[in-house]
Amino acid sequence: MTATELYVIRHGRTMFNALQRAQGWCDTPLTSKGAQDIHYLGLGLSDTTFVEAVSSDSGRAIETMRLILGENKSKPPYSVDSRIREWCWGSLEGGYDSEMWGVLPRVLDFKTSEEMWDTEITFEDIAKAVLNADTAHWAEPYEQIRGRVLGGMEDIAYRIEKNGGGKGIIVSHGFTIAFLLNLIDPSQPVRVDLQNGSVTRLRYEKGEFTIEEIGSTAFIEAGRKISADFLA
Repeated sequence: MTATELYVIRHGRTMFNALQRAQGWCDTPLTSKGAQDIHYLGLGLSDTTFVEAVSSDSGRAIETMRLILGENKSKPPYSVDSRIREWCWGSLEGGYDSEMWGVLPRVLDFKTSEEMWDTEITFEDIAKAVLNADTAHWAEPYEQIRGRVLGGMEDIAYRIEKNGGGKGIIVSHGFTIAFLLNLIDPSQPVRVDLQNGSVTRLRYEKGEFTIEEIGSTAFIEAGRKISADFLA
């Protein structure tokens, strides 16, 4: 049986990313530069054979996947899965990032966001803070987020493994991917530094994930070189 490997990609840069606004379940399209970088990513992955493609049901993830698959030679079957969408930020959705990361530390009794990041804050702490800060009551409890994200990723990986293994390509979201890494390896920190279009590679065997690479932009750079060589 071929090894099962997941290429988990953060969607391309969006309008709200560019404006530094909180974007969980709300959605904005990719910017022109965001789409261009994903085009390069697609070129960099064009010779990689994927047996299955899955994105979250958010428009930005769907747009990202379609751009990637437009360049990929293997043309894998593609589906969407709502379980791998981003965290919901509730009534904080659409506000400036600085506002959200100003509110949440205070809910957790920190004076500043810097003080919070300097502490071993957990994803569960952040989930509880979002619930407390969310006046619209849209945010999810920690166990619900954990169940949907881990369940969604495990189902995709298990399905690929059951069908003989191979590489799967998944487009998800920055905080969701960071959360998944922490669920796989609790020593992985709460992080907001995964770049748009970055690739995190996971191996799956007999019900267990292992982390092979986190947040690589090498495929984008490879695609940019392919494009430059073509135009030269």
